[in-house]
Amino acid sequence: LRVDGQAVTGTTYTSYQEPVERLLGLEVRGERSSLVQRTALQASLGVTSARRQTGEGQAEHMERMSDDARAAMAEEEGEAADRDLRRFLTLVIGKLILGTRGDPVSCRCLPLLEDLSSVGNYTWGAALLAHLFESLGTSSRVTGVAGFLPLLQVWAYYHLPSLGRGVARRRGAVPLLQRWRFCRDERSLRRQVTMIHDAMDTIPFGHVQWTPYVGEDDATQPWVERGRPYFGRDIWLHCYNTVVPLHHRLVTDWTVRVREQLDDWEQRGKEVVSEATSDEDYYRAYARRYGAQLDPEGRIASLEGVLHSTIQQRDDLQDVVDQLRGELERAQQMVGGASSSREDPGCSVLEGQLAAAAARAEDPLVQLREREQELRTALARTTVLEAEMAELRLRPEAAEATRWRQEEEAAAARWQQDAEEAVRLRAEAGDLRTQLGEERHRSDMLRSEMRGLERALALVGRSRSVTSRSGIPSRSAGHYLTGSSGRRRNEEEERRRRERAPEGSETGPRVMAPPSPRPPEGTGESG
Repeated sequence: LRVDGQAVTGTTYTSYQEPVERLLGLEVRGERSSLVQRTALQASLGVTSARRQTGEGQAEHMERMSDDARAAMAEEEGEAADRDLRRFLTLVIGKLILGTRGDPVSCRCLPLLEDLSSVGNYTWGAALLAHLFESLGTSSRVTGVAGFLPLLQVWAYYHLPSLGRGVARRRGAVPLLQRWRFCRDERSLRRQVTMIHDAMDTIPFGHVQWTPYVGEDDATQPWVERGRPYFGRDIWLHCYNTVVPLHHRLVTDWTVRVREQLDDWEQRGKEVVSEATSDEDYYRAYARRYGAQLDPEGRIASLEGVLHSTIQQRDDLQDVVDQLRGELERAQQMVGGASSSREDPGCSVLEGQLAAAAARAEDPLVQLREREQELRTALARTTVLEAEMAELRLRPEAAEATRWRQEEEAAAARWQQDAEEAVRLRAEAGDLRTQLGEERHRSDMLRSEMRGLERALALVGRSRSVTSRSGIPSRSAGHYLTGSSGRRRNEEEERRRRERAPEGSETGPRVMAPPSPRPPEGTGESG
């Protein structure tokens, strides 16, 4: 895998359903997903199962899978062959090079596979390294890591030979992993991990191979030779939305390295102002600004992918044309500076060839520019249409929101009425409690009077028996008891009048009438 060339980056989408259906003929796991089922992808390549059969060696296993794949793709050509190639590249890149935890396969690489002729120009090796770096930084509670782990294995074989995890077997073989044989360990995995932890915590400085690749012959590894300009540098590695630094210096002055980000912090960032005054206005502005994210059919995403690929082709072809023109100018200068007595025929032929090559390269460049302009026009038109569709989708939502507001106002009015009714009912309940207290007081007074009458009747009965024996008229006792009962009633009525009389009333206390005088003895009627 090369580490020189174009960075593996671009646009990532919320949903990859449209490019997966269009370029692979498959479906993603969910509406907002970038994963496809591994089994479905393998089945589309004619390799339903990648497991070895009983007693099958590695060579036999590879030969069987290759035969199955060839049989499935033998008679396909044109668009069908391109689709199968994209399926294979998606499986290799999404599951092997940039693999994720779990069984499904990521298809985020599809926008870069739109133009199959440019797939080899990307730095898939640097992307692999960035993806592996990012995965190694996950939480220790995660049971597995993503990425191409054989790269991590062979790195440990070279840099940490004292761990004894690999044994050299084939010197000079490439790729480098073929030079090693993995040491099998029959101990439990937990025991092996514990031993590796202990060994790495106590490994001496001198047991680390800091420069294991010194003396390697680049002639046998052309991909290494092409990547030499990138070696020994602090550089950022790119893998879609993952951008991680590769540091060779152990000490970094971050105040210099991230000066732009520090200036942004000191300036308190950039203010983001929204003119929206409601949720509806905000959604409309969002739809106008980010139309691609509101593209349920994937039309805008597809046009953006094609446009991006066209721009890349245009830039590459422009570089070729510029190189040819530069060579042509140098050839013309050589011809102009040659001897006037005899013209060099070799320079003339070279000049003619360069001119013809430049002319041939300019024709497709003009076509690509026209294609780019057509795509930009189509993208702008599609974006406007999607925004209008979003407006249409918003209209029933706005009407629904208006209806909700009206229902909310009606409910608030009903709540106000219920609250006023509750206040009125509480006031009436207070009045009723007051009346109930008064009635209870009256009933207590009546019971008290009843008990007094009962005692008076008992006294009357006793007084009659005494009168009959002593000759005292019984009427005198009756008048006394009647007068005593009348005084109690008069006192109770006066107390109630005082309680009911308002402040400032002229009604004052009344003088209680004296009890009736006893009649002269001997004039009373007999009982």
